[in-house]
Parts: sequence; C-alpha cells; structure tokens
Amino acid sequence: MPVLLRARGYEFFLRSSDGGEPPHVHVHGNGGRAKLWLVPAARVARRRGYSRRQCEEIARITDAHRDEWLAAWTRFFER
Repeated sequence: MPVLLRARGYEFFLRSSDGGEPPHVHVHGNGGRAKLWLVPAARVARRRGYSRRQCEEIARITDAHRDEWLAAWTRFFER
C-alpha cells in the first residue's frame, strides 16, 4: 500500500488490488475515508465520514498532486 502523501491529517495512498480500475487514490484520516478518481479530473468517487468541506479540501490536495500521482499509478501498476 504505497503512501503518496501525508498532509493536513490525511494519508493518500494506492491499493495494490486496484490495478484493474481507472487511476484513483484512497485517502483516510480526520475521521473519514474516500476514493478519488484522477482522470479526467480529480473528483470524489465515494466518501464516508467526511463533510462536503473536507471533500473539497481533499479534492484540492489531489488536484495539486494529480500529475505526480498519475505517474506513480503508472509506475506501480505497469511493472
């Protein structure tokens, strides 16, 4: 489970079992968890325990790192 970033109480990571899905990241911390698609743009796919405001913050963080995380996804799943 490669951790991509720890920021503002959140941990963003990839799950090794997700290679058959479109590129996305998972996040947990601050009382919740979520899955965010990376393409065509960063957006919340599902969430549990996060407010709308927290989801907006998570999406902003994801968008800021989107290109980097897409490259990490490719390296991790296309070994």
